[in-house]
Amino acid sequence: MPLSFDLLPAERELLSQLAHQSIETYMAGNRSPVSPSDSVKKSQTLQRSLGGFVTLYMDGQLRGCIGHIVGSGPLYATIWDMARAAAFQDPRFHPLRAAEWPHVHMEISVLDELTPCPSVDEIEIGRHGLLLQYRGHSGVFLPQVPVDQGWDLYAYLKHLCLKAGVHDKAWQEADAHLYWYEALVFPA
Repeated sequence: MPLSFDLLPAERELLSQLAHQSIETYMAGNRSPVSPSDSVKKSQTLQRSLGGFVTLYMDGQLRGCIGHIVGSGPLYATIWDMARAAAFQDPRFHPLRAAEWPHVHMEISVLDELTPCPSVDEIEIGRHGLLLQYRGHSGVFLPQVPVDQGWDLYAYLKHLCLKAGVHDKAWQEADAHLYWYEALVFPA
């Protein structure tokens, strides 16, 4: 199934600029929310409520990744907020320091609608991101994670369970809910 949206190269560039500005203005002490430009206001896709993640890498290693699976406001605002969160609020890492910033590479993931996964046999590694909900626990991976980690389908499902904090075959339980989605991923 194709994505329900497309981002033109100019829209990708706008999101990239917003993500960079978000981090740079925060480092400079400006905590203001995003103020959309006329170009952003003209884009119907950037106004859509879509899920989005911002991932930071430094020296080829994960340096921060925060996002929303489901949209809760316009996409441009989500990317602005998630860039700051990935840089300064990911609990796995210390807040990004100015000296590190020139060495950071950023990736933006724009997520399509989350839907129940009809069968694990239909999951395509690198195409489908997954969300597992099981007995009050949840875990999520972006589509690129199993590719980056070299996982096959069953390793992907096992690690999804472990990320959710449940036993590694919880995805098979009758009261487990497995959702999938696709994403448009691009460097920022």
